[in-house]
Amino acid sequence: MSATHLDSLDKIVSLAKSRGFIFQSSEIYGGLGAVYDYGPLGVELKRNIQAAWWKAMTQVHDNIVGIDAAIFMHPKVWKASGHVDGFNDPMIDDKESKKRYRADMLIEQHIFKLRQNGDDDKADELQKELDTTGTRKGLCEDLYDIIMQEEIRSPDSGAFDWTEVRQFNLMFKTHYGALAKDDDDVIYLRPETAQGIFVNYKNVLDTARVQVPFGIAQIGKAFRNEVVARQFVFRMREFEQMEMQYFVEPGTDGEEYEKWLQTRMDWHKSIGIREENLRVSPHPDDKLAHYARAAADIQYQYPIGWQEVEGIHNRSDFDLSQHQEFSGKKMEYFDQKNQKRYIPYVIETSVGLDRTTLMVLCDAYREEEVDGDSRTVLKIHPKLAPTKVGIFPLIKKPVLQELARKIETELKEDYTVLYDEAGSIGKRYRRQDEAGTPFCITVDFDGVESDGEDTVTIRYRDDMKQDRIPVSRVAEVIRDGMKSWKAG
Repeated sequence: MSATHLDSLDKIVSLAKSRGFIFQSSEIYGGLGAVYDYGPLGVELKRNIQAAWWKAMTQVHDNIVGIDAAIFMHPKVWKASGHVDGFNDPMIDDKESKKRYRADMLIEQHIFKLRQNGDDDKADELQKELDTTGTRKGLCEDLYDIIMQEEIRSPDSGAFDWTEVRQFNLMFKTHYGALAKDDDDVIYLRPETAQGIFVNYKNVLDTARVQVPFGIAQIGKAFRNEVVARQFVFRMREFEQMEMQYFVEPGTDGEEYEKWLQTRMDWHKSIGIREENLRVSPHPDDKLAHYARAAADIQYQYPIGWQEVEGIHNRSDFDLSQHQEFSGKKMEYFDQKNQKRYIPYVIETSVGLDRTTLMVLCDAYREEEVDGDSRTVLKIHPKLAPTKVGIFPLIKKPVLQELARKIETELKEDYTVLYDEAGSIGKRYRRQDEAGTPFCITVDFDGVESDGEDTVTIRYRDDMKQDRIPVSRVAEVIRDGMKSWKAG
């Protein structure tokens, strides 16, 4: 059985639509750019990823708790965090098409094309130039110089007629209150979930009986007015983040940073992502954010190239110090054992839920040749699979349907299951292969007419192997199959 792995994002976009994973938002009205809706399978996959992350971050740790902060926050929060003055992207306009692009992404796409064409030396050289932008003339000027030097053309018009590179703020603004009119009433849709954790740091410290080191986890929506939002759900204007801020004593931050970097890499492998498609990319010292002592991206090799799926950052005491200054409230922690006060440093783990969902789909995708026929299959980790078990009566006969429905009822308590009696058994298997369903149960006459206990056939998605088992063992075999699964 030969297998072909994913080589084009378009294949995932097509499969996501046809199988009900992801739809374009407001599609009947022509869609809304860079906004997507999750369909029946997509929402199950997304929720399973959320649950896996939440368990790994809170349930297995006795010093990490969760919160769910509001999307709207006091405007001063974003002044303190630096977002009002500094949350910008370098943009450049194509004078011919009037479209606007992120300058650094134009260069990244150019580098990706060079690698596709086999010019790795030139790509490496250009990547170094990109990594050191801001160290020569200035960020915008350095980006503009690279675009001019490489004669990078507009992706849409093909023109080479650019404006200067300029900075644009990415926060969505609105007004708070029915009678709001002026800038005094401006409020923002949060561009990240982290600040909701920082402003609740004291509340959690005072109520949850935690001591440093401890963490606060949160899953929630964030909004960024990305001018160039493309590449399916990889970069959107409305997206979901899974973040954990870990508060530590200054001086222990270096060790904790390294620990969490490894812990998070291990988690991505634990959800079935192949190790060869993951890597750590540390941020060069001259590219660190102003608040960061260290930072690294966990990157995945998407069909669009190596891209960040999660960021690990040593944020120092910047955030709590800023909120102490702007709010006038003390953010110090008192260490009773050592009788000292300090503002904790923060180790941040921040992973995009939508990017993780896309990563899972991309990594699981296979096209396989089977006995002269072909099938598309998603070899998703069973614990993430939207549907765990497909249940099929071989044909529409009451004796088969009744047993199939009985099995469905019993399994529903623990698993998401799908009963399907439409079409040939081969087509039903193929439908579930494309949905990523790891186990299919077929009820046939051989099983219900034999002497002794009724039996069924269980079919495994990954290798299409089939076993006949007693009905009483169905739940046990599925449970064991989920526990023993390995990525391949």
